[in-house]
Amino acid sequence: MAIDRRREAAGGGPGRQPAPAEENGSLPPGDAAASAPLGGRAGSGGAEIQPLPPLHPGGGPHSSCCSAAAAPSLLLLDYDGSVLPFLGGLGGGYQKTLVLLTWIPALFIGFSQFSDSFLLDQPNFWCRGAGKGAELAGVIGSGRWGDVGNWTSSPTTPFSTAAWGAPGNRSNSSGANGGDTPPLPSPPDKGDNASDCDCHAWDYGIRTGLVQNVVSKWDLVCDNAWKVHIAKFSLLVGLIFGYLINGCIADWVGRRPVLLFSIIFILIFGLTVALSVNVTMFSTLRFFEGFCLAGIILTLYALRIELCPPGKRFMITMVASFVAMAGQFLMPGLAALCRDWQVLQALIICPFLLMLLYWSIFPESLRWLMATQQFESAKRLILHFTQKNCMSPESDIKGVMPELEKELSRRPKKVCIVKVVGTRNLWKNIVVLCVNSLTGFGIHHCFARSMMGHEVKVPLLENFYADYYTMASIALASCLAMCVVVRFLGRRGGLLLFMILTALASLLQLGLLNLIGKYSQHPDSELHLKLAVGMSDSVKDKFSIAFSIVGMFASHAVGSLSVFFCAEITPTVIRCGGLGLVLASAGFGMLTAPIIELHNQKGYFLHHIIFACCTLICIICILLLPESRDQNLPENISNGEHYTRQPLLPHKKGEQPLLLTNAELKDYSGLHDAAMAGDGLPEGATANGMKAM
Repeated sequence: MAIDRRREAAGGGPGRQPAPAEENGSLPPGDAAASAPLGGRAGSGGAEIQPLPPLHPGGGPHSSCCSAAAAPSLLLLDYDGSVLPFLGGLGGGYQKTLVLLTWIPALFIGFSQFSDSFLLDQPNFWCRGAGKGAELAGVIGSGRWGDVGNWTSSPTTPFSTAAWGAPGNRSNSSGANGGDTPPLPSPPDKGDNASDCDCHAWDYGIRTGLVQNVVSKWDLVCDNAWKVHIAKFSLLVGLIFGYLINGCIADWVGRRPVLLFSIIFILIFGLTVALSVNVTMFSTLRFFEGFCLAGIILTLYALRIELCPPGKRFMITMVASFVAMAGQFLMPGLAALCRDWQVLQALIICPFLLMLLYWSIFPESLRWLMATQQFESAKRLILHFTQKNCMSPESDIKGVMPELEKELSRRPKKVCIVKVVGTRNLWKNIVVLCVNSLTGFGIHHCFARSMMGHEVKVPLLENFYADYYTMASIALASCLAMCVVVRFLGRRGGLLLFMILTALASLLQLGLLNLIGKYSQHPDSELHLKLAVGMSDSVKDKFSIAFSIVGMFASHAVGSLSVFFCAEITPTVIRCGGLGLVLASAGFGMLTAPIIELHNQKGYFLHHIIFACCTLICIICILLLPESRDQNLPENISNGEHYTRQPLLPHKKGEQPLLLTNAELKDYSGLHDAAMAGDGLPEGATANGMKAM
């Protein structure tokens, strides 16, 4: 009865008051449905946009003026359904060129992201004056050939999660040992100088193909080893701040200015890093380099998403990921070619000079201009697109340009990411994806250390290149698996599957292997008698490696898919801000690796347990997310707010639902009540288009 009375009262009439427009250019809930795109297709993952009732056709003399004052033409807000097809979709030659221009820098980004593995790798070192040949002879003669690579440094863990390759190296000299890691024996003929850190001059054996790196240049060993970890997470901290700040700026001033200024400043700071005179200057400049690199990564990711139609978004994004991985695979060859860390740093940064040409050839995001109602600039850009694609005006079947001419006098309406705090559903979706990203990237290091750490003795993994390419191959296999899984299960189903695999690998590694170790200490127990037959320390190590590989494989996919998922469900007006939050969460997850290494691995086990518990929480939260496969991108906060999960058991037609729908509830996000006239809405209509039958 209450619902019926509310519908009758909102039916529209002469006395109806106009509803004011939102700051972001969206309509009140009733008008938002009419302004929603009409060309979207419902994803097969079981979730869709909640339908919103439009204004009643006979809503009184004030209805048309209210709609005109609240939002522009429905055609202009339907970017994926009208504007993008008018421009030729991804089939236009100019659009293909722009997508290609977003792929090429991914190679340069891959070089920068994985440079820490080479610039800051902890080399083998010994006191100057002790002959390396004599040491080798002594090690071979003593039968400890397997320990040659570990005279004064333990096996490293090249921590290369989904996007960053900062190796977790530890010096095993007595001044750097800590926790439960036993000191490794020193070569027989170099005395106690290296182990006691009494030398004043060192010789280094660098394993990464360089003759000199940052550690060897400034003798960052023994008492100065902690400075290496500071230098490692200076880049990560810069990335975190860059994602958060550049994301907000890109939503306010546009993607293109942030991209171009980030390119200019990364050239300045990146090249200055190669001229550093001490490790303090190096670490400080690496922070600003990371800040600018974050602006490039963020804006290119958003531009790539906003250029594509719904069916091509994931494929275009994955191609960029594969290009970045090509940079990871090419880095060892680049390091061997340069031989010096300063030359390597300069060679990594110099390709960004080519991106200065983007100032003249790369336009602003047309989708962002339309969403923020900058129709004057949007008109010029549409004419530029049609000219580049050699299109005739007759191709504008839906009449986009005539409608655009009527809206040129509108004032731009921009939004900051803080606006999401007042929403009911959107902020929950973003928070869930932030926690998923934090967990995926954070637990990746736990699996990497379990496989590469000192407790697992595998001769193959004691080699730097074997470590590096093992991690890169796991990441490549993970991306290939993502392409297949997401195609069949969708975004939400794929994320849920990979998170379950991550949780299983973590719990089995923490629980099963520790249980085996516990009962192996009690020879009188019956369980020990059964396990002792087929279980030994070597078998236990192999199980640990297997669980670690599965965990790295799945956690890499969780982190990458969380970022992409956020880019799809966040409205265009705040897309860079939402992406910045999820990418910053990923940076916080990766930041735990150098922090724990700075404390000599103390707290590592607790670190793994905390992230394992987070995986269980994430499995539950993922079920609350919508499915975005084949859905149009939400353009304003009103669209994103109604981007909700479809009920598992929808009510039958004509049946009174137990709970009010979003259109019937008063939204406390600041959106105003609107007229309720559900009878005028087609049955299959949604806020993102027509539901596929």
